[in-house]
Order: sequence, then structure tokens, then C-alpha cells
Amino acid sequence: MVHDSDSIIQSSHSFRYFAAGDVAEDQSIDFAVLLAPVMNRWRAVVLALFAGGAIAYGISFLVTPLYASHTTMLPPQAQQSNAVSALASLGAIGGLAAGGMKSPVDQYISLMQSETVGDRLIDRFDLMKVYDQKYRDATRKQLLKRATIVAGKKDGMITIEVEDSDPKRAAAMATQFVEELRRVTATLAVTEAQQRRLFFQGQMLEVKTKLTDAQTALQQSGFNQGALNAEPQSAASGYARLRTELATAQVRLATLENSLAPTAPEVRQQSATVSALQEQLRHLESSASTGTNSPDYVSKYREFKYEETLFDIMAKQYELARVDESREGALIQIVDQAHPAERRSYPRRLYFAAAGALAGTVLFALFLVVNGLQARKRREVSAAPTA
Repeated sequence: MVHDSDSIIQSSHSFRYFAAGDVAEDQSIDFAVLLAPVMNRWRAVVLALFAGGAIAYGISFLVTPLYASHTTMLPPQAQQSNAVSALASLGAIGGLAAGGMKSPVDQYISLMQSETVGDRLIDRFDLMKVYDQKYRDATRKQLLKRATIVAGKKDGMITIEVEDSDPKRAAAMATQFVEELRRVTATLAVTEAQQRRLFFQGQMLEVKTKLTDAQTALQQSGFNQGALNAEPQSAASGYARLRTELATAQVRLATLENSLAPTAPEVRQQSATVSALQEQLRHLESSASTGTNSPDYVSKYREFKYEETLFDIMAKQYELARVDESREGALIQIVDQAHPAERRSYPRRLYFAAAGALAGTVLFALFLVVNGLQARKRREVSAAPTA
């Protein structure tokens, strides 16, 4: 028992000795020791470099080549001077129509990257079959990886570059992006002029409805359509003057009747005047379509004139916006037409070879370092005194 106990104590001391020695030796290891196996076998490292490069170069021939075609387009430029002059007379309404409008370059890029444009390209070029995809969503993602759409920071031009295994299809897809953008912008208000045109178009239709209602209400107060078409202001002024004269005559008649007998010449004369005015008023009101009277004809006339003036303003601004839109919205100009690429863009075999050479060298060097450390460890274990 005593002997076994001494053996265990001695083994414990030996273990602590070897552990401390390992830590001390590990702390003393430097890069020279680590790289010693690599330096000793530098010929094998050079061979691994060439072997890795050759293998990667050979693999590049097995990769499906891609060809890149690009087209450059110039987006429409907003006519700021016309927009400012068109909206200057509208105050708050003009600010509402033009506020928050930005450069359409980012919008054009987003539209070309939208699902609508992507689906049209997928259907046109049968990309689900080309990309060997089962689902449309995966095909759309693959298309976005193959298509790069960027805007120039200084010139503002948009470049569309498409990579595909078929150079002709790549060029056709790059051109089709521009055509699909034209189709989308034809139905959406993207530019500043298009947004102004859409805004004033809606406002004009709304005001037109209100103008029709105001005109109908004004006609029902005693104005016929012919008088309104001839001169609305004259018709309103004549009707108001006639109503004023009748009211004044009736007040005067009532005053005379209170002070004089009904058979007095003054009363008879004033009564005849009132009757004549009433006859004129009935004749004017009978020409209206409804024949109903409204005591609020002044406010109705004012409402009619207000809606009429507002409609004229909206119509003018709408026409100005249409002119600006025709000048800027229809011209998406292509600066560089896409052509089938003569050389592949991927894979670049020299890059493949360089990457393979680097990877082969690093992996082989790591193998030598790890193998050297393990060999050293084995030597240390074998050289250690046995219990």
C-alpha cells in the first residue's frame, strides 16, 4: 500500500512537471519554429502553388461562362423653370401639387427592379427554364443577381448591365429593361410634370362637378340656360336689380296704403308699378327649367362664379402640365445601345488560377505546420522519462 501510494504521488509530480514544461515550451514557440517545416519543404510549397493554380484553371473550363452586355440611358430631365412659373399663381395649391417631388432617377431604378418588370422579362425570355428554377420568386431573385442597375453620381445616367450564358440574350434583356420602363412610366406619374398633370386633372374633374351643381342651383333661382350662356354676370345683375326694384316698390306701396286711401292716385300708380315688376319677374323666372324661386340667388351666383374661376385656373394649369409632360416624360433616351459581348465576363480564368494557387499554398502550408507540431509533440512524449 505504501509503495502504491508513493507511485501515485510520483506520477502526480511527473504529470505536473510535464504540464508545466508544455506550457513553458508553448509560450516559447515563435513564428520561426512554426514556419520551419514550411521553409524546410519550400520546394513542395512551390509545387503546391502551381498545382493549385493548375487545378483551379482546369475547373474554370467546367464552369458555365457568362457574357455581360450593358446599355446606358438618359432619364428625362424635369423642366423646373416651367413648373415654377406654372405654380407661382396658385399659392398653397401649387405647393401641395409640387411639394416633395424628387429626382426620378432612383424611382426609375426601383421600377426596373420591381416585380412587374421582372415578371415581364421572365415571361418574355422564359427565364424559369433558362435559370432552371421551379418557382417564379426564385427566378426573380436570380434575375436581380444577373442584372446590375446603377446611376452615375455625376452625370445622372443609368447603366443596366445583364449577365447571361447567351451573349445575344444578355443584350436583348438589357434593352428590354428600358422598354419595360417606358411601358410602366406610361401608366404611372413619375416625373414632376406627370404628377402635376395627374393632380390638376383630378382637381379639374372635381371642380367641374361642383361647377355643374352651382350652375344648376343658379338656374333654379330664376336664370335660364340662354342667359347664362350669353353673359352670366349680366343675367345675375339684371335679376338682382329686378328683385331689388320690386322689393323697394312693395315697401313704398305698403307705406302709401297705411297713410292714404286705396283709391288714391298715388296708391294706384304704385300698385301698377308693383304689378309691372312682378310680371317682369314672373316672365324671367318662367324661362327657367324648374320655375322655382330661391331667395339665396346672390350666394348661388357667387358660388357659381367661384367654381367657374377655379375651374379656369385648374384647366390652365392642367394644360401647362400636359405641355411639360410632352416635353420631358416621353423621352427616355438610350445613350449606349446594348450589343452582344465578344468576351466572357465570368469566369476569368486567370483570377481562378490565382485564387487556386493561393488556396493551394495556404492549405499545404497549414498542413505542414500542423504536421510539424504533431511530430514535435510526439518527440517530446517519447523523450519524457517514464514513471
